[in-house]
Amino acid sequence: MTSEMLPAFIESSNVERKQSLSEDQEKSQKPRLGEGFEPISKRQMKKLIKQKQWEEQRELRKQKRKEKRKRKQLERQCQLESNSDGNDRKRIRRDVVHSTLRLIIDCSFDSLMVLKDIKKLHKQIQRCYAENRRALHPVQFYLTSHGGQLKKNMDENDKGWVNWKDIYIKPEHYSEFIKKEDLIYLTSDSPNVLKELDESKAYVIGGLVDHNHHKGLTYKQASDHGIDHAQLPLGNFVKMNSRKVLAINHVFEIILEYLETRDWQEAFFTILPQRKGAVPTDKACEGSSHDKKSARVEDGLDSDSSEEENNRNELELPHEEEKQDKENSNESTVNSRPH
Repeated sequence: MTSEMLPAFIESSNVERKQSLSEDQEKSQKPRLGEGFEPISKRQMKKLIKQKQWEEQRELRKQKRKEKRKRKQLERQCQLESNSDGNDRKRIRRDVVHSTLRLIIDCSFDSLMVLKDIKKLHKQIQRCYAENRRALHPVQFYLTSHGGQLKKNMDENDKGWVNWKDIYIKPEHYSEFIKKEDLIYLTSDSPNVLKELDESKAYVIGGLVDHNHHKGLTYKQASDHGIDHAQLPLGNFVKMNSRKVLAINHVFEIILEYLETRDWQEAFFTILPQRKGAVPTDKACEGSSHDKKSARVEDGLDSDSSEEENNRNELELPHEEEKQDKENSNESTVNSRPH
């Protein structure tokens, strides 16, 4: 080998050595069976495929969510347009005429309720606030003796209550800032029945959700404080399957409805829930008299049918006697024959 060919030979051998080294490295990097390589199961393969599909469809899902939001927005807009004709209970604020009647929810029974009932009271107060805000004749709404568990629950679950409008939320008792002669406590235990609402008065609703555990408490409190008391004229217009004790928001809404219609019966039947089984008292009386008449008619029918049955028995009796006589005569003739 000549000296000229020697560098070319050395270079080619170096290239071959490098190629062989790279091949060895590739082989060493590839996993071998039996050297830590575990084949993928069908379940794992399915999971990998699903994950891949989920990632691929991410943009599609995003687009679908956008379309859904747009569709809901359009539906809400259409609903608002359809309700703009005034048939809905939400009314245009420019038609509102504020009433001078003061309606107070007395929250001084905080210590008598468990947390579950406090939460129910909070929801009923929210309902009263919402209904008063959209009423045609909103009242002067007061929330008194506000504190304790109720305030804590409102702070935790309804922080926006501090921004409520058209409501007076006070920690004091109502007797501290309203004259006694202006107060009328609404309680179902009172013997006095309201005939109409005096808008110069302040009507108090007991803020107590007790499931009938403290019967007559609001009536006793009103009597002890020398405050006038009365009950809504429910019994004059409505016959109910359940007891006459109503939820706080129902009493509140009935008063709002009466201020608008000046008709107790319409107010009761607009607000009372169907589960109360309320029917007008005149229909209830008609129903009871109808039941009595039907009972009398049924008794008359029963007596008539019994008389007919007796007559039928009397008519059938001679025929049976004749048959019996014939049978007896036949037996006698058979027995009298010679054997």
